[in-house]
Amino acid sequence: MDSMEKAQRLESLISGISSNTDATVSDRPLIGISGNFREGDCTLAEGYFMSVLRAGASPVIIPPYLDENSILSLTERLDGLVLSGGADIDPEYLGEESLPCVSVNPRRDAPELLLVRLAMDRHIPILGICRGIQILAAALGGELWQDIVSQHDSPCLDHDQKTARHLPSHDVNVQKSTLLYRIMGGKDVLHVNSFHHQAVRKAPPGFKVAACSSDGIIEAMESDSYRSVLGVQWHPECFILGGDDSMMPIFQWLVEESRSFRHARKLHESIVTLDSHCDSPMFFDCGAHFYEKNPGIEVSYDYVGEQSPDGKPTFRYNPLVDLHKMHEGMLDASFMVAYLHQYERDVKSLAAATEKAGRLLTLIEQRIGECRGYAKIAYTPQDILDNKLAGVKSVVMGIENGYAIGLDLDNVDRFRRRGVAYMTLCHNGDNDICDSAKGNSEHGGLSEFGKQVIGRMNSVGMMVDLSHASEKSFYDALETSRKPIVCSHSSSRALCDHPRNLTDDQMRALAARDGVAQVCMYDGFLKKGGGATVDDAVRHIMHMIDVMGVCHVGIGTDFDGGGGVPGLEDASWLVTLTRRLAANGLTDNDLKKVWGENFLNVWNKA
Repeated sequence: MDSMEKAQRLESLISGISSNTDATVSDRPLIGISGNFREGDCTLAEGYFMSVLRAGASPVIIPPYLDENSILSLTERLDGLVLSGGADIDPEYLGEESLPCVSVNPRRDAPELLLVRLAMDRHIPILGICRGIQILAAALGGELWQDIVSQHDSPCLDHDQKTARHLPSHDVNVQKSTLLYRIMGGKDVLHVNSFHHQAVRKAPPGFKVAACSSDGIIEAMESDSYRSVLGVQWHPECFILGGDDSMMPIFQWLVEESRSFRHARKLHESIVTLDSHCDSPMFFDCGAHFYEKNPGIEVSYDYVGEQSPDGKPTFRYNPLVDLHKMHEGMLDASFMVAYLHQYERDVKSLAAATEKAGRLLTLIEQRIGECRGYAKIAYTPQDILDNKLAGVKSVVMGIENGYAIGLDLDNVDRFRRRGVAYMTLCHNGDNDICDSAKGNSEHGGLSEFGKQVIGRMNSVGMMVDLSHASEKSFYDALETSRKPIVCSHSSSRALCDHPRNLTDDQMRALAARDGVAQVCMYDGFLKKGGGATVDDAVRHIMHMIDVMGVCHVGIGTDFDGGGGVPGLEDASWLVTLTRRLAANGLTDNDLKKVWGENFLNVWNKA
């Protein structure tokens, strides 16, 4: 091709790209690949980026640099991550003295260890290759063999082959019922290549071994906690360079997971996402701060109303909702409640309840005020929209248990003026307003005072929340209220027969009055007998949409009030819930409604 032909070819390429409106082009996930570093140059073997390209993604090389802000910024843009092979990992990062045979690359370890932690926090799909599986283990609490030849208990295969890189050197045995087994089409033996003397000795917490070689060396590990993370000890990227596509399913899996993550991330950027119920202020009262990732706080068992399993008076608790977790899970707004346990109803006890509610609301204001513009109290639905546009997280105040107002209707006005958006009429026990789902049917539903409370809430613009209410209280309140009603954290009784959950008839009645039911992520409300996972949460959401219609369902996790299940363990996991709901057939418009529009509509009407 002469110079004229090259110039014409370039112009043709530019013209073609400029006129390309194919949606699949913009939908291609961006996958970062960690670059190697040798003799002053950042390098990357061709097989890595060719495999990613062939699988349908756009690769970008990540040089080994330790600039925390740049790495943080990068993780906000990546849809997937490949950790490439290379030199040994410095054992000192694992608290060990280095053996003489270890040859480290001092430029790579620190930035890659940081990158893994940040990517895991954001639930970015990850594939670790050779050194990459070891970086995963080192970053997440696993253990490494510094040198399998000298440290392993039994003789090893030759794991550092001298033949061409695209040729297999030995077999690995794949465990059935693993992700790797499914990815590779049900093959329980894989023919792999091998270039290493370090290896994973023990998989980190949250991971399981997926494959081993005949000498017992771990050859693959994967997340066992609903994350899209896989590590392999061999080099699958080398095979296509020899015309062998047998390892491409691994890269195709990564690209599909990255495409799903990209779709969820882009959707969260364009819609308002809100969680209508969390109990984090309980732990503000124990010293937790919203602006920091709490390393854990000491909490009294008596404070949360639980029995100590070991006789110790306190336990260490890490709050499930904070500014960082909201950012990682791409959650825009959290409704934080001043929760009150149901105690006696004498004059002194009622006054104490009112005082405590006020003190917890003050704590919410103080904790959010510490965030210096990264989070604000939202007093109206428009505040949430404005905060979203400004890149600021919103916290909305609520009260859980109308016990807080005592017998004084004017307290409804006072709390509303402070910014309380909704009040849950009761908790676990009858109060002066109504009967609880776990009460003794004291009033036979809503009391006469309760009817006055709802009337006052309607007048001042405070939403009525019927989570925790008995079935009779629910129907009485639905009949009494002039405004739509919410159930801020209630799931389906048809799927989990618990009195706290809503029957299908209750849900239909709520929808007929333009109300919303927000699915709760509490284990015992999702699956009879416990043991629920995110899959059970998705089933509840889909069932409630089938019963009520997609305009009347939302999400109220009950995080820090007992909510949280495997696969949905804290606020950082919420973007992965979107991925699962999309996989179950919800459209972007459906997700926009479920994630916030439905609840905001009710709040606007209130």
